Amino acid sequence: MLINLETNKSVDEVRQKLEEKAKEKGFGVMSTHEVTKILENKGHPINYSCVIVEICQPRAASQVLSKNPYISTAMPCRVAIFEQNGKTVVSTIAPTQMLEMYNEPELKGVAQEIENLVKEIMEESVR
Repeated sequence: MLINLETNKSVDEVRQKLEEKAKEKGFGVMSTHEVTKILENKGHPINYSCVIVEICQPRAASQVLSKNPYISTAMPCRVAIFEQNGKTVVSTIAPTQMLEMYNEPELKGVAQEIENLVKEIMEESVR
């Protein structure tokens, strides 16, 4: 399941706000990928702005990785920000859905906590 939000703000405005709100809620901004610029530089342009921001909450990361190192394949949380139909879309895969792949039901509470926080970060970034 994807968590999707839309706004009239620009991709750059949303990116800046998302990074700010993530830090306020105890997440680290691990990396930001300027997808549009990267593809253009490689000779394969797309006709819209797209950025991916990777965020991680250290306490939760330590908790889930201590239980199952394979969960690292789904980390950090990736939030895509892109233009579509005259709007800016902010989208991520729900952590609770990703967790189901790892057969670790006892981590559902941590996944739900992170999902709630990431959704709050996204909601605050589109206001």
